[in-house]
Amino acid sequence: MQQVPELGQRVLLAIDTAIGTAVALGADGVVHTATSDDPRGHAEAIGPLLAEVFSASGVDPAAVTGVVAGIGPGPFTGLRVGIAAAHAFAIGRGAPLLPVQGHEAVALELLESGAAAGVRVVQDARRRELFVTEYSGLDWAGIPQRTWGPGLVARADYAEQPNDVWPERIPVAGLVRLAARRLAAGAAFDDDRALYLRAPDVKLPGAPKRVSS
Repeated sequence: MQQVPELGQRVLLAIDTAIGTAVALGADGVVHTATSDDPRGHAEAIGPLLAEVFSASGVDPAAVTGVVAGIGPGPFTGLRVGIAAAHAFAIGRGAPLLPVQGHEAVALELLESGAAAGVRVVQDARRRELFVTEYSGLDWAGIPQRTWGPGLVARADYAEQPNDVWPERIPVAGLVRLAARRLAAGAAFDDDRALYLRAPDVKLPGAPKRVSS
């Protein structure tokens, strides 16, 4: 549970499945979180985690004023589950969808703790590749300023830097805080587009081959 004064009167729900599954609910200046570190089973985890944060906060789901979707970067298989759940909740409650990049929440924690040289967020993308995003600092609204990425980098080309951070999970409370800051500042949100950064493993079949007689 975190104190988040920038929430104001807003009630924000956040869902992220880029690394494990995480849900947060911000209301009355406090953020309640629930997480599962299982790299799979996102669909099975979301329901119980939602129930946990609503129970802990005592907030009625109908009170939600915005739904924050963690849009990655992340793997196709997991990321799409969380985004679909965020969409479904937003539509069901008539609340706006607020897309936020997960790496931004990671950078927020480090930059607020005094990372003067900026932050480079590095995440395992599998297939011998990494998701990488670089941030220089915080702007006037307290939002991390992205200078590069997110992009895919081959592990063979990766060179460690002192300001690198490898998140074990996306800090979902940070997604709530960032959404609240963007709303308060009138800042734009990210596009409603999942950041897979590569084509999904599952592809639609092509047209059937013609058999010559």
